[in-house]
Amino acid sequence: MERNTLILKISPMLSELIYVSRRSTTCTDADVAQILEASVHQNSKKDITGVLLYSKSQFIQVLEGEAAAIITLYDHIKKDPRHHQILLVSLNLIEERYFPSWQMGSKNVGENYEFLTCLSNQEQIVFKQLLKGQESSKAIKIIHKIFQD
Repeated sequence: MERNTLILKISPMLSELIYVSRRSTTCTDADVAQILEASVHQNSKKDITGVLLYSKSQFIQVLEGEAAAIITLYDHIKKDPRHHQILLVSLNLIEERYFPSWQMGSKNVGENYEFLTCLSNQEQIVFKQLLKGQESSKAIKIIHKIFQD
């Protein structure tokens, strides 16, 4: 049984989904602003929280909420032409949200990853693996740390 199906059957448990994707070359900064604006508006209605890290070439997003709601949103995101090569990094049940008051926080991380200076060498390795779609139990803590700086 696939992980998505299993979590849907035990919904409405609080869950967290992390994915990475390549940003379409036609996706402008105005498009990203529109994504964020729509996210804040729509996510509050569905009790979804999370954050979006983005650069000129990539997105990393954390979605938190009821399993069915975040899986439905993820399925919608997969159809968005502003993304391609979308990889589900993790889908887990959680006890509490890392981003409880953020309908959709965002941070432009740039291509040179200057923000990595806030991370230890080991955390930088894990983050770079995350960019490649590799799952790590430490991923959410690292993303949370990036948003604390």
